[in-house]
Amino acid sequence: MNNPRLLLLFLTIAICSGAKAAKPNFAFVIADDASHFDVGCYGGQAHTPHMDALAKQGMRFTQCFQSSPTCSPTRHNIYTGQYPFKTGAYPNHTFATPGTKSIVHYLKALGYRVALSGKTHIKPESVFPFEYLSKGSNPDFDAVESFIKECESSDTPFCLFLTSNEPHAPWDKGDASRYDAKTVDLPYTFVDTPETRDAMIRYLAEITYFDDQVGQALSLLDEYGLSDNTMFIATTEQGSSLPFAKWTLYDAGLHTGFIVRWPGMVEPGTTCDALIEYSDVVPTFVEAAGGKPASILDGKSLIPLLKQQTTEHKDYVFSQATTRGIINAPEYFGIRSIRSQQFKYIWNFTPEVQYENVVTIREDTKWGESQVFNSWKRAAKTDPDAAEKVRRYHFRPGEELYNIDQDPNEWRNLADVPEYAAVKKQMRAELLKWMEKVGDKGQQSELEADLHSARLLNTNKKS
Repeated sequence: MNNPRLLLLFLTIAICSGAKAAKPNFAFVIADDASHFDVGCYGGQAHTPHMDALAKQGMRFTQCFQSSPTCSPTRHNIYTGQYPFKTGAYPNHTFATPGTKSIVHYLKALGYRVALSGKTHIKPESVFPFEYLSKGSNPDFDAVESFIKECESSDTPFCLFLTSNEPHAPWDKGDASRYDAKTVDLPYTFVDTPETRDAMIRYLAEITYFDDQVGQALSLLDEYGLSDNTMFIATTEQGSSLPFAKWTLYDAGLHTGFIVRWPGMVEPGTTCDALIEYSDVVPTFVEAAGGKPASILDGKSLIPLLKQQTTEHKDYVFSQATTRGIINAPEYFGIRSIRSQQFKYIWNFTPEVQYENVVTIREDTKWGESQVFNSWKRAAKTDPDAAEKVRRYHFRPGEELYNIDQDPNEWRNLADVPEYAAVKKQMRAELLKWMEKVGDKGQQSELEADLHSARLLNTNKKS
C-alpha cells in the first residue's frame, strides 16, 4: 500500500477494533450500623481520612437510601437489586426465595469472578454463590489480597464485596481516646446522659476502625495497579443502633453515605443530590460491565449520574420494617415509608402497640445499646425532654409526615395539619401503589412473616 495516509487509517482501525477496553473491576466496601452523618465528609465528628479522601477523588451522593433499616433485608436487597418483598427476604434473619438471581449470576455470565469477604447475613448459597473469602464477620485482607492477585495475574475482571462488622455493637474496637465524651456533639433526638456520651465516643472510634478497612482495600488496589480500572464504592449501611436510627424508618435509619470513585468516568470532588437506593447497585455494575440489566430489577443504573449526563434519578424511595427476627421486638409492628426530596411519609400499622427492640431491653442483659436507653428512662423521671423522647420512641402514631427541608430531625409530625393534607394523600397513594407492585400485603404480610420464613427454611433445606 503506497498511500501513507490510507495505511495510517487502516492501522488505526485495526488497533481500535482489536484492542477492547478492559472491563472495570468493582470493589464495594460496606459498614455495619453507621450513621452517614457521623462520617467526616458528611459533616460528622468521626475521623475518617480514607472516606474523606475518597470523596475528593470521586462522587459523594447526598441522598442514598435503603429499603430496610435492618441488616439481612438490606444485604439481600443490595445483592439482588430487588425489594425485600419480591425476593421473600423481608423479615430479619431470613432467606431469599430459591431461584432468585443475584449479582453473582449476572456478573459471572459476563466473565467476572465475584467474591465476598466479611459479614454475610444472606441465604441460601444457591442465590448467593459468591467466592467466600473469610469465615469471620470482618474482611480477611490476606484472602482478599490472594483473590486480587489471582485476578490480576489471569487478567480476569472481578467484583469484590468487603463487608465489615463495624461499627456494630459492642463498640470495642478502635481508639475511643481520640474523642472527648464531655465535648462530643449529640444528635437532636438524643437525651444527654453520661451513658449516651460514653457510647457515642466508642461508636465513633469504631467508625474510624471501619475507615481503616476502607484504606486497606484502597491500598491493595494501588499495590496491584488496579485502582484506575476499578469502580470503588464505600457506603455506611443503616444508621447506628442508638435510638431513633437502626430499626426505624426515620432518615437516621435509612439515609446512607455512598461514595463512588471511578477514574476516568467520575469527575473528582463532585456531589450528587439525586434520590438513589441500594437496589441501584446491581444494575449499575451490570451496565458498567457491558451487560443489560434484567427487567425484574427494581434498581436503576447510576451510570448517567456518575457521568453527569443527568441530575435526576427517582421521584421516590421506599422502605419497610418488619419486627419478626428482631430481638425484644413486638410480635407484629409493621412500618412502611415513602421519601421524596422534600417529604417523608411513614405508616405504622399498629400504633396501639408499644414499640420495643434491643435498644429498650433491660440493661442487665448483654445488649450494650440498652444501657443508653435505660439511662434515658431514668432521666425521664425528672426531665420533660427526656420523658418526651422516651415516649416518642415507644409510641408511634398511625401516620407520620415530615417536611425534611424544614425539619431534618423528623420531629414535627404534619400528618394531621390541614395544609399538608394534599401532600399526605399523594404520598400515601404512591406508597400503596408500590406495595401492590412488590407484593406487600401490609399487615397481612406481617402476620404471615413467621410462616413465610418457616416455609422458606423448609424449601431451602430440600434444595
